[in-house]
Amino acid sequence: MTLDGITSPAELFHPESLGIPDVIFFYRSNDVTQSCSSGRSTTIRVRCSPQKTVPGSLSLPGTCSDGTCDGCNFHFLWESAAACPLCSVADYHAIVSSCVAGIQKTTYVWREPKICSGGISLPEQRVTICKTIDFWLKVGISAGTCTAILLTVLTCYFWKKNQKLEFKYSKLVMNATLKDCDLPAADSCAIMEGEDVEDDLIFTSKKSLFGKIKSFT
Repeated sequence: MTLDGITSPAELFHPESLGIPDVIFFYRSNDVTQSCSSGRSTTIRVRCSPQKTVPGSLSLPGTCSDGTCDGCNFHFLWESAAACPLCSVADYHAIVSSCVAGIQKTTYVWREPKICSGGISLPEQRVTICKTIDFWLKVGISAGTCTAILLTVLTCYFWKKNQKLEFKYSKLVMNATLKDCDLPAADSCAIMEGEDVEDDLIFTSKKSLFGKIKSFT
């Protein structure tokens, strides 16, 4: 990386492995010397290293044991936990235990590898009341039994009600049949097919005439 003509080669130090980029500080001195016509510069590469507590450790390039290869530009690597980002809620997770004797514990632990420092602390262990599988099994069996009993009672009720309705219907049918049998047969006054109306009228008139003669005698 280069800033204002000052370069900090990454290959001077071992590469970082946590995926957190290094923070580089650039320093320049404008004092010109015979060997350093452009002045002198220093770069300090700060790297996150959770295992190294504050203040951490300072290392020099492997190819330049004095920290400089030309006497004008100096490079240092500072590894420390203080260079790591602050811890947040995303850096820990909860472990929930099984339900034992109606009690369930929730424990919070840091994610591995831990690449944060400072920030928030781990929450305290939380204890909650829970229901075991046996409890829910008993509830399910009880609910199933009650449902079966209710269905049986409803079935018997509707069956008995249906029997009563069937009996009433049969009784109504029998009563209607008896009433039809008790009615007198109606005499028919209609003229049957093939009969002559005029003959009946003449016969009736003649009979009336004979009746009159008979009444005179």
